[in-house]
Amino acid sequence: MRCPFCANDDTQVKDSRPTEDSTAIRRRRQCGSCGARFTTFERVQLREVTIVKSGDRKEAFNRSKIEQSVSLACRKRGVTQERIDQLISGIQRQVETAGEAEVPSARIGEMVMDGLKQIDSVAYIRFASVYRDFSEARDFEEFASTVAEAAKD
Repeated sequence: MRCPFCANDDTQVKDSRPTEDSTAIRRRRQCGSCGARFTTFERVQLREVTIVKSGDRKEAFNRSKIEQSVSLACRKRGVTQERIDQLISGIQRQVETAGEAEVPSARIGEMVMDGLKQIDSVAYIRFASVYRDFSEARDFEEFASTVAEAAKD
């Protein structure tokens, strides 16, 4: 593994342990050249999945993009990192085990929305505002009212 600080290829694993949900291995590494320490995560990848974006653009599935979006939606909401990781791991597992080589980005967006709906209603609305491209305050009001109605049921 290359050191992210000095780009030296000589790094050593100092500690390895599974993550809380046992979907990855967390490794603490130390560079033999500059002495810097850093963490890497090793995850199982069942298959290569291509995401089909709007306009038929295609790109490789990227877990970190989902992590960024979900973390932003959950910011200052009291949602634990462990819960966010569980949601993202579940989505990744669904995508990789679906047996499809290409998955529409809209399907992943809906998976994220479904997961956030179960975790935190404010994070759900935040994510939806970007995902569904709210352009006016009225859009927020209408969506928030459907969320409030669903919560009453």
